[in-house]
Amino acid sequence: MTHIYFNPWLERYKQPFGAVQEGAMVNVWLSVPEQQNTKVFLVVRKEGSSVGQKIFTMEPATEDRFHFQTIMDQGWGLYFYYFKIVNEAEGHETIQYYGFKGQGGEGRIYGSEREVIPYQLTCYQKSENAPKWYRNAVFYQIFPDRFANGNPNRVINQPKKNSFIYATEEDEPFYIKNKENEIVRWDFFGGNFKGIQDKIPYLQELGITALYLNPIFEASSNHRYDTNDYFKVDSILGTEEEFRSLIAALHTAGIAVVLDGVFSHVGKNSRYFNISGFYGENSGAARDPQSPYRDWFTFNHYPNDYKSWWGVADLPEVRKENPSFQEFIYGDLDSVLSKWTSMGVDGWRLDVADELTDDFIAGIRKNLLSYQEKILIGEVWEDASNKIAYDTRRKYVFGDHLQGVMNYPLRQQILDILKQSRSLQDICEEMIRYQENYPADFYYNQLNNIGTHDTERILTMLDGSVEALDQAWGLMFMMPGIPCIYYGDEAGLTGGKDPDNRKFFPWKSINPRLFKNCQKWIERRKKYDVLKNGQFFPFYSKTQKIFGIIRYSGNDYVIYAINLSDQEQSLNVGELSSPRAYRGEYAVLDRILEGEILAPKGSLFMYDSE
Repeated sequence: MTHIYFNPWLERYKQPFGAVQEGAMVNVWLSVPEQQNTKVFLVVRKEGSSVGQKIFTMEPATEDRFHFQTIMDQGWGLYFYYFKIVNEAEGHETIQYYGFKGQGGEGRIYGSEREVIPYQLTCYQKSENAPKWYRNAVFYQIFPDRFANGNPNRVINQPKKNSFIYATEEDEPFYIKNKENEIVRWDFFGGNFKGIQDKIPYLQELGITALYLNPIFEASSNHRYDTNDYFKVDSILGTEEEFRSLIAALHTAGIAVVLDGVFSHVGKNSRYFNISGFYGENSGAARDPQSPYRDWFTFNHYPNDYKSWWGVADLPEVRKENPSFQEFIYGDLDSVLSKWTSMGVDGWRLDVADELTDDFIAGIRKNLLSYQEKILIGEVWEDASNKIAYDTRRKYVFGDHLQGVMNYPLRQQILDILKQSRSLQDICEEMIRYQENYPADFYYNQLNNIGTHDTERILTMLDGSVEALDQAWGLMFMMPGIPCIYYGDEAGLTGGKDPDNRKFFPWKSINPRLFKNCQKWIERRKKYDVLKNGQFFPFYSKTQKIFGIIRYSGNDYVIYAINLSDQEQSLNVGELSSPRAYRGEYAVLDRILEGEILAPKGSLFMYDSE
């Protein structure tokens, strides 16, 4: 039995591909060349079930395949499965197991059941249909302090006490720290709402249709992840009326706006904690044991020893299971979420979603369902389908929680491709694994990025290469999901880790080549609907340094291929491979790409409609 085989990425072995909805029918086939005296069992375990694993007998289907069919009627969740093959010949019994090998679709044989790595099957409760505006969007992430100042003579609104103000917008950002490496004086450039509103024509010229704004609420820092008051915008950014004006102007321009929701923690100087007394000598959890906010926090020794986010004293952690805090954030018409959403905000990005309980996220989602056309995405850095945080398997993808996540893994995949730091086969397989594990709508709802405020600038990572950044954008725009540009990437901003990746936008020195390249990809996404909703598979050459992506829907095909070598190459379709391609896709590649010439380090974009 040396040719036992299963691959859930191929229709011959599993239908349908990927995650399935509760109540769906699933078929699996296992190839076993010797059926005589052989029995095959499918071993299935539903995570969280009190029943334990179930063993199902598979039936012979053809001369070399066993088959099992089932209805997913045991509830939504994660199912893990593998195969047990028992052969009895001449009074001797041989048992083998077939399971996941850790990468790719093709599995491997195990000699011991204890060693088997099972396959994952995601069964979701309901599809996460995102608003049409979101699925069609091109996002632009703005770090508000660093984008634009719309005041006359660049005057800064109400500078904060004990803060540092840069002399010019061209200055390099840096942190002023003490011996304990704590930031003791926050630095500001003075970007504000008026500045964003003034630059709407620029955003329109680029092709942007949605903004993701880093936090805007009252805070002590420039990043504003240390919220001081959820019901007020930060005074440096402007007034609430100016924010309303910004929303109205954006909507008039056809641009949606998504806010950053930071609900895991607050600032130590916030009105809720108030360790400094800024909001009154006898108010806040750290100054008044009878404060209505006291139970929001966990004190080890009151008041100076308290639980904080990852041990950062500036960020006291909030108890998300506290009913009062839940009511405050999303529970009623006077809640934080209700105030800003009813003002016209189009959605929320949940900061550090892993730090929020599933019930808390579900409560936010329920609040948003009372409004029309809102989106809820989460900051999750790994596979959201099987993420374990604080010993709890998360419910992000199953319905009524997040509608999508930020696609951080894609950034690393793109860097690995362009820097040739990992095999193209491994990258292709990883891409397909995420597609397999996520419900289809959730997968297409991901917010794709190649850089954010938490990562080094993409141009820096690509050693300043304009051509490589063009290819990075190409790969991001070709992938399923919603593309998001980090402010300034299209202008040529460079920078390493925080704070170097948060420079002020270079309005006097925008790189025209980068801008036009970014604009080109945005125009392509808008022109070709297949880039928004089409099927997807990646491919690579087994002998040439070529990577590509094909998107297709009906008779419409878009293909993008990159030559990673320093030599001109003629495409040989016979050498191309994909973990999940079928004969039809290879036929299309053969018809469109065979013999096409790729320049050294060059790329090829093609559209075809039969």
